[in-house]
Amino acid sequence: MAYAIAAVSVPIVAPLFVAVTVTGCAAGSASRTLAPNATFDKDYLVFVHVLDSDGEAMWTDDHVPPIVTSKWKGGETVEYTRTIFVPNYPYIGEVQVRLGLYDPPTGRRLPLNAQQVSRREYLVTKFQVLGSSENIFLIDKEGWHPNEVDAQNPQNEWKWTKKAATLSFRNPKKDSTIYFQYDARVDLFNPPQQLTIKVNGQPVGTMAADAKFPTLKSVPVTAAQLGTGDMVDLVFELDRTFQPGGNDPRELGIRVFHTYVEPK
Repeated sequence: MAYAIAAVSVPIVAPLFVAVTVTGCAAGSASRTLAPNATFDKDYLVFVHVLDSDGEAMWTDDHVPPIVTSKWKGGETVEYTRTIFVPNYPYIGEVQVRLGLYDPPTGRRLPLNAQQVSRREYLVTKFQVLGSSENIFLIDKEGWHPNEVDAQNPQNEWKWTKKAATLSFRNPKKDSTIYFQYDARVDLFNPPQQLTIKVNGQPVGTMAADAKFPTLKSVPVTAAQLGTGDMVDLVFELDRTFQPGGNDPRELGIRVFHTYVEPK
């Protein structure tokens, strides 16, 4: 059994949006669909590898698809969009996107009906990475603890908020979307902490901080909410915090991995 990669769309922003369409078909044939009752024997992970022109990995995105593969059926189209933050990789030029499916316990990769460029790793598309001079840079103000780094993966960084943590950025003066990736100590709060997002002191979004694992959220804001000033204050405010205990006296709110403001 194989699944053919039918199309891909990769508009480049930060965070990166990747839309992949995967269509079921018989192995060795891009035109013959699987029988209606064909199914996968288990749930596989999707891997996405992005490589520079020298074949060096820039970033990866292994994930469980929204519809698990055991529910994929022959003849149907499985289509979804993922939004991810990518590392600040010092590179400008052409990159390759490679995709595949694998079984986590064994590492076994499935054959796909597509252009194989490595061991069951298939070329999806190529695109150009350009400079990031138009990005809006966010500046830490009060309410943040120092950055921390994963010793096993130095690209994985985060910082804890206090009860309220403020970022500042130059006002794009147009409708925008605020993205942030966070997780919380959901095991310590019942009900979960309440997170309020404020722009220039006014709430623009409220949600339960119930993400056990790093989770991406987005909050739309209008040009009117951003105001007319040159700078904007963005605040993450929690209703409750906790202390880790032991020799760690810090007041902790949520753990924030990435933030980004995208003007429309």
